[in-house]
Amino acid sequence: MCEDLGFEKLLSDEGFFACLLGRSPSGGGREPLYGPDLPVVLLTGGPGMGKGRLLRAVRDRFATRVPVVYLDCGSPVYADRAEPEPGARSAATEALVEAARRLCGWQGTGGSFAFPRLFTGLAVIATGVADGTPAAVATEVERYEELPQKQRLRGLGAGDFWRGVLSGTVRNLLTTLSGQAIDPYSAALHNALLDALFERLAPRGREELERIYGVYPGAAGQPGDGLRNLAADFQAGGESRELAESFLFRALREDLEAAYASAVGWLRRVGRPGLLLDRAESPLGERLLRAVLSDRRGGQRDRVVIVGTARRADGGAFLHGGLPPHEVVPPAEFRPADGGPPAWTRPTDTGADRAPLADGVLLLRMPLLTGDQLRRETERRQQRAEPEGAANRRRIDAAVARLSGGRPHTVIRLAAAAAAFRMPADANDRDLLDAPLRLPGDGASEHPVADVLLRELVLDQLPVRLPTEHRDQWLDLLTHLSVAHDEECADVLLRHHQSGRVHALTAHQVSQLLTDTGWPGCERHFIGDFGLRQLLVHRLYGLRPGGAAWHADHHLLRDHYAGRAEADPRGAPSGGAFRSVTAHRMNHHLVSGGADDVVSHLAATLPGRPREWCAELLEIAQAPYPGGADARRERAQGLVAADGPALRRTVDQLLHAVWLCEERTRPTGTETARTLARLLGLLSIMEFDGAVQLGKTATEWSALAENEQPLLRCTCTGQLGRRR
Repeated sequence: MCEDLGFEKLLSDEGFFACLLGRSPSGGGREPLYGPDLPVVLLTGGPGMGKGRLLRAVRDRFATRVPVVYLDCGSPVYADRAEPEPGARSAATEALVEAARRLCGWQGTGGSFAFPRLFTGLAVIATGVADGTPAAVATEVERYEELPQKQRLRGLGAGDFWRGVLSGTVRNLLTTLSGQAIDPYSAALHNALLDALFERLAPRGREELERIYGVYPGAAGQPGDGLRNLAADFQAGGESRELAESFLFRALREDLEAAYASAVGWLRRVGRPGLLLDRAESPLGERLLRAVLSDRRGGQRDRVVIVGTARRADGGAFLHGGLPPHEVVPPAEFRPADGGPPAWTRPTDTGADRAPLADGVLLLRMPLLTGDQLRRETERRQQRAEPEGAANRRRIDAAVARLSGGRPHTVIRLAAAAAAFRMPADANDRDLLDAPLRLPGDGASEHPVADVLLRELVLDQLPVRLPTEHRDQWLDLLTHLSVAHDEECADVLLRHHQSGRVHALTAHQVSQLLTDTGWPGCERHFIGDFGLRQLLVHRLYGLRPGGAAWHADHHLLRDHYAGRAEADPRGAPSGGAFRSVTAHRMNHHLVSGGADDVVSHLAATLPGRPREWCAELLEIAQAPYPGGADARRERAQGLVAADGPALRRTVDQLLHAVWLCEERTRPTGTETARTLARLLGLLSIMEFDGAVQLGKTATEWSALAENEQPLLRCTCTGQLGRRR
């Protein structure tokens, strides 16, 4: 996998991250972007957009030039490390300790870092160990003994005012106390620990602890009280613990700031330190982001570059203070394709304590691959031995482009699977999804690329707020929902496929979960991402022999809308993705074996209403084609015998031509454009009311088809057309 695929400009010597970190990958200095009030940068994009890949590339390119730490906030490792001592550790503290330890060993310009301020807070919460005795506290404190003092250079002193006393003094004191009769959790233990922390510090060290912990809530300027409150809040759990954790994160950033702001640091250190938070939409990641954003909103300033990931397009609901979507003011954003990063300043029109956290954010929209990048990735993997390879590669390029929509991870997987794949004659793009893929490190095992992508994009990236009881059926539910257009028909499918379950998801809930996961929406398709929908449609057709699951879902929806049409014979508006319930019913009837009935309906309703009829035709034909032999092209060209008068035969051909165009998984081009123009031209000279109006439609539709554009534009198919 190319780690920098699609990110070349962002990672270059003159790119965004070089300017943000103040130093290029080659070691040159750069005028830092923003500051002293830095935004938190959030990489936004759904599954497969490469957020984690970009963070790892930033770490690999820059970590030898500036101190950069990468943390995977979605990893269970931090909670696992906290589990043995839940009263003295948490996932958040373990993540902070890991970041500090890595920086303690950093050997780049300016040398390693020390974290005496963070150490002090960690030592105090260590009193919450399960045993509670001085010996147990001493053992817990020893976990952090490398944090408060910089590594000494040979022949030189440490050169700071902490004088190496913190960890040694605390450990010695607790060892002494361990032989005394002190009850677990005794106030005497807290007091002795605090005395040890302050007793032998140089004046500047004491002043620093007073400055930091004297402002802890309830401390009233007294650092000892602040540290006691910190420990008590950590023990209390819930929101109180989150307050304590956020303060420890502030202490870590204060330690980093001090390393740069001192006279020695000003002379020796370059650029800015960075903390890269992958999967920051997880509970741990959100807590860390909330902490730094709250501090900076309140006026705390530091030079630590915080870059996190966000699945949601708005950066995350927690940023917007509970406002409904229509009242949310989007954060500042940066799209790499638009050129250089924007100017950023914090809005000042609201009080700091009431301003949304989004004011402190800059969204970096993860880029889709361009057509040239996509072609280079597919072509470099193709086997070029066969004389007809060029034609096959062009067909592969088109299939990868349509199925991926430029989503980098999907491109990479499809291109790898297509390396030795031959597209069948007149193939549907979805045929590529059966191509076998061998993953690195998986031995000789091969899996259909569709299965790999569904695991990586869906099962490995479940919605953070998906209830546990629905995790086992999430992929199955999405698979069935691939045939839904709006929330009404999605609810019909959900009720059917969740029958018998005590807890059931509604279409609205599923829609919110998809949004939270970063999948885009579409006004005409419930699964609003074209590529994901094709993966799910492919899986649905293969769930049962002969596409039985596919047909059953479409029959279910056809019958539902048939019942609604009977209840309102006047054909009331559907209220969703269709003009009427009749059009919605005909759509599902068309793709489940009812093409002849749909032709009869269309032929009967055309005279006198050509404009409305064309709109209804497009709605009915916006559907994928089931698996198996596809005779639509031959039927559109009149090569399949059809019964009935000329109007009905022509409508039959036109329906199948439009269906080919609207499915968006085959090339249409000149041939289909000519077919559309010819058929609409024939209809325009027939003797029925309004026929002549179809001449203009013929010109418009044929031009769109020739340029591979959708006839009925919606969010997902419109984007697909623009990408080509």
